[in-house]
Amino acid sequence: MKIIDDGNCDKTWEQSAEYLKKAVTEQNFVKSLEPVRTPLGKVISREIKSKQYTKTIPGALDGEYVIIEFETSFENKKAAVETVTAILDEDGLWRVSGYYIK
Repeated sequence: MKIIDDGNCDKTWEQSAEYLKKAVTEQNFVKSLEPVRTPLGKVISREIKSKQYTKTIPGALDGEYVIIEFETSFENKKAAVETVTAILDEDGLWRVSGYYIK
């Protein structure tokens, strides 16, 4: 989250799960994330709303996932929900495979 908060979308892709890297090029990832996240401005507050462990996600390969929802307040959007999906990657480390803002 800090990498995204700091505006380093390209670095976010580098740190992401292999599954994500195989599905989306770095250029397309940055092009889809920057216009959504950048206008929101700095994070004012962020609290975990929910966490869920699952082995299946619609439209994704079976694996070990954790879906975390955050209630977030941004400089330019006072109430938002960020959803981060992490997968247990091929090397045994948890890495981000999805990030969405509502």
